[in-house]
This record gives sequence, structure tokens and C-alpha cells, in this order.
Amino acid sequence: MGCGSSSIKIKKSAKTIRAALIIQNWYRGYRARLKARQRYALTIFQSIEYADEQGQLQLSNFFSFMLENYVHIQEKDPTLVNRLFGCAPQDDRGRQECVGIIEVPESYSGPRLQFPLNTNSLTIMIEAFKKQQILHAYYVLEILFETKEAMKQMPNFTHIRTCPTKEITICGDLHGKLEDLLLIFSKNGLPSGYNPYVFNGDFVDRGKCSIEILMILFVSFLLYGDDLCLNRGNHEDFLMNMRYGFTKEVLSKYKIHGKKILQVLEEVFAWLPLGTIIDDEILIMHGGISESTDLNLLHHIERNKMKSVLMPPVPVDKDSGTETKKNKGHVPRGVKLSGSPSDYLTKHEWEQVIDILWSDPRGKRGCYPNTCRGGGCYFGPDVTSKFLNKNHLKLLIRSHECKPEGYEICHDGKVITVFSASNYYEEGSNRGAYIKVGFCTTLRFFQYQVTKATCLRPLHQRVNTIESSAIRILKERMVSRKTDLIRSFQLQDRTKSGKISMGQWAFSMENTLGLNLPWRTLSSHLVLTDDDGNIDYMTCFHDIQIQKPVKELSQLSLKLCTDTDLTCKSFLMSLTLITQVLSRWKNFIPCGNFFVVTTTFILVIPKLMSLLKEWT
Repeated sequence: MGCGSSSIKIKKSAKTIRAALIIQNWYRGYRARLKARQRYALTIFQSIEYADEQGQLQLSNFFSFMLENYVHIQEKDPTLVNRLFGCAPQDDRGRQECVGIIEVPESYSGPRLQFPLNTNSLTIMIEAFKKQQILHAYYVLEILFETKEAMKQMPNFTHIRTCPTKEITICGDLHGKLEDLLLIFSKNGLPSGYNPYVFNGDFVDRGKCSIEILMILFVSFLLYGDDLCLNRGNHEDFLMNMRYGFTKEVLSKYKIHGKKILQVLEEVFAWLPLGTIIDDEILIMHGGISESTDLNLLHHIERNKMKSVLMPPVPVDKDSGTETKKNKGHVPRGVKLSGSPSDYLTKHEWEQVIDILWSDPRGKRGCYPNTCRGGGCYFGPDVTSKFLNKNHLKLLIRSHECKPEGYEICHDGKVITVFSASNYYEEGSNRGAYIKVGFCTTLRFFQYQVTKATCLRPLHQRVNTIESSAIRILKERMVSRKTDLIRSFQLQDRTKSGKISMGQWAFSMENTLGLNLPWRTLSSHLVLTDDDGNIDYMTCFHDIQIQKPVKELSQLSLKLCTDTDLTCKSFLMSLTLITQVLSRWKNFIPCGNFFVVTTTFILVIPKLMSLLKEWT
């Protein structure tokens, strides 16, 4: 009896273990599928983001083409370029002339600062921003002028050192997300001589509190300049700001003095250092490197000459009207500004800055163009190793890319990406992170997420939210290219049945939208498929509401005409110019970006038309 009872217990125990293993395997598979769905959703967000950046770079080339091919307009008004693009050389006006006429009224209820600034100023400002108070324009301009003067004394690369009792905190992109910056300070402490920070660019754009983040960082820099490093990112650029929200934010918060603030900020951004080096071993730059990155050259270029990476300046000889040749080779196409060659970076210098601000690491060996973003390059592990060895470095820390966990290690541990804006694409979409570098290159990673209702939900609910938001944005992109998509589908549909194969549908989507996405996997969210696996391609555009964007566009057009008070003659001149240039350039814009170029061009119509009205 004893033996029989024991064998029964063993059998039950074995069944229990098998059941536990089955449940465990099922749960692991379930989690893996959820993570895969999350990755696909983030891929959609990222692909659309990079396509927009690519469109912005192509827009820069488009304007360059326009200006180069309409010389007669430039001859009629030589200052047109500077006035149209807002890139006129800044006169070196003093602080008194710019700020002295501004008074802080007694009715102002926001934070009041005393100059020279002290640690109490930083605390007062942070507490006010928590209450969503706006800092008065007088204080903003005072801080900007002081920051500009301090930045002028900084080298292109800041060198700092750790010690056994002091770690250095490295933060990535913040993109106007004040909650993330405040959470970092809450967890890690405010900047001080004992708590140094490196902020690796992209402080502004996309988020709603970019100016508040700048004020906190700039005041911290003025207080602890030796222990707080600010690197330039690709969004510390006035042309990027015009498209991605920062310009609009400043003008809405500072309706009277907003333009003046933006003009000074353009200069401050140009003076931001390009990178930071810790202990002569760790290089921190915003984007990355290329096979031609020359750290010695980057140490010595005049960085303040780079106002915008999207608008490479090409000086023009005032007498002959011809392009000034610089160094060897071809000068990059750009906006022709008046001035001497010494006022501008050379082509090689400009390319060097582009690469360190825009490049991304990849697993593939070698260095090749960054086709997704349209600027910079992709660099492989071999490029990283060669660069680090050449410059006697051990590690490259960069930002520039959103990562699901807030950070990512690649290239055999030699490249680390850190991204500090949590919930970047959607609530719950990603964590933020920062890195603490200790003595002897010890690294500690800290992750966080601004807690909102969505972030506290179970994983499957968060994934559902992220996925539905990503699909909605993707469908909006599809609607914006509806005519081109239908034309492409119909070319594949030789029998005119309204259906095509999965492969044909995926090819049409990829070729038309230019987004590198797993279309076969996403098809179940976008179209209906019959029993034979064929796709009813017109179902792409079902259950998508587009009336609101159309209304907004028509209201925008009406507002433009009202605000500029155009005469009939100047309006016709403008339309003729725009139509001629767009029609000539359309064939040179890659598929999927002509809409971006055209709609963005609308944003400069008021300025263009007001200039044209002066000629009539």
C-alpha cells in the first residue's frame, strides 16, 4: 500500500509540474506577442517621425532650389532671402536696448527673480512652473543674454571629470516634457557642484513646456557652469522649431515679446557646445559619428556660424553675383546670404556637424546614408571601434532615438543611447532613462515613467492604447496620400476586381508612403482580406474621419488671406511664383514628401506675400 500511495503522489507531482510548465510557456508566449505588438506600434511612430524629418531636410533643399532659380527676384530686392527666412544677421544689440524698455508690472503674479541669480532663483522658478505659471519676458530675456555671454566662453567640447565621491548624470532628449525633467530632479536631486549633469540636446519641440525647460537648464548652467553641461541637439535649430512646435509655443506664451525672445534664442542655440568628454574616455554627443568624423576639426570649428543645419549658407560675391568657392570641391547648395567667406562654415565643417547631430548606429557594418531621416548617416560597429581607437576613447553615449526602455546598448557595449522623455509618442509608449557615470567609468542606469492613468494599466491595456493610436496616425498618413495609393493599387489590379494580393498591397504601401514598416503584419489592422488571401484595397480608407483636418485647412487659408490683406496683383504674383517652382521641383521630390513640401510652403506664404506686396 505504501509503495502504491507514493507512486500516485509522484504522478500527481509530475502532472503539476507539466501543467506549470505549460502555463509558463503560454504566458511567456503571450508576453512576447504583446512586446512584438508594442515594437510594431513604436516602429510606426518612429517611421512617421523620421519621414517628417526627411521632408524637412528636403524642404530646405526645395527653398534653396527656388532661390537659385529665381535670381531676378533677388536682384530686385537683395535683402529678400534674409527677410523671408528670418535669417538676417543679428545686430549686436546690447541687453539694455533689448530688455531695458520692458517693465514687469505690479499685476504680474508669476515668479520674480533677482539678478545676479542664486540657488533660490532656481527653486522659485521650478515651483512656479509646477503651478503652470509663465515667467515674464523680462526675466526670460535677461537669462538668455547672460546665457549667451557665458556660452561664448565655452569650448566646442566640454571636458569634465568624475571622482570617487561624485557621479555625473547624463540625460537624453526631453522635448518639452517638463514632467520628466522634474521627475529626474526629484529622484536624483537638483544640479549642484556635488551633483553634476550633462543634458544631451533636444530640449525643445513637440512638448508643451519647452521654454520652461530651457529656463531651468539655463539658470542651472549660469549657477553651476563647471558642473552642468548642455550639448546641442538637432532640434536646437530655429528652422526645426518653426515646424515642430517650439516657435508656436513661444509666440503663444509671449505675444508681445515672443519674436524678440526667438531672435536671441537663435544666437544662444548657435553657441551651444557640440559635445562633452568625461575623463578623456567617454564621448557624449547628440547623434553619432560617421567614418569621416574628425574630432580634432570639431574641436576647432567656429560653431556659432551654424545657425541651422537645414540651411547651409553659401556666400555670394556681391559684385559678380557668383558663388564664393571655399576650400576644395563643390559648395553645398544653400541659402545665399550676403557676407564674406569667413562668416560661414566650409562644406566639410558643415557636414561634420550634420553627422554628429543626425546620425544613428546600426548593426550592419560600414557607414551609409541615413535614408530614414534624410540627414546624417548610419554607422556600424566597425566604424565605432575605429573612431574610438583613433581618439583613445572607450565609449560613445548619444541620444536622438526613442527607445522602449529609455536606453539601449549596442556595438559590443561601445555605444549607449539614452532617451529621457517618457511617454514620447503616446502615454505608456516608452520609459525615460538617465545614466550615472562614476569613477573608473562605472555606469548605472535609471528608468522611470511619468505616472498617469494609462501608465498604471496592465501591459495588455497599455499595448492596446499604443497600438490603436499608432494605427490611427498611420491611417491619417494613408488618407493624406489616398489618390496616390488608389492609383498604385489600380495599377496592380489588372482585372479591375477591387482586390489584389498581399504582396502587391504591401509593395504599393511601401512604394507610395515610403515608410519602412512590416506591412504584411499590419494588414489585419488596415484592410479586409477574403478567404483566398486577397485584399480589398478600398477598405484601407474605411472608418477614417477626415472632415476636421479639411475644415482646419480651409480656415487656415482664409486666415492667411485676411491677415496679409493682399492685393489682387501681389496674390497672383505669389501664386505664379509658387506654382512655377513647385511644378519644376515636383519631379525631384521623393514620393511621399511632395505633400509635406507643399503644405509647409503654405506657412511662409504670409511673409512671402507681404514682401511681394511691397514690390507692387
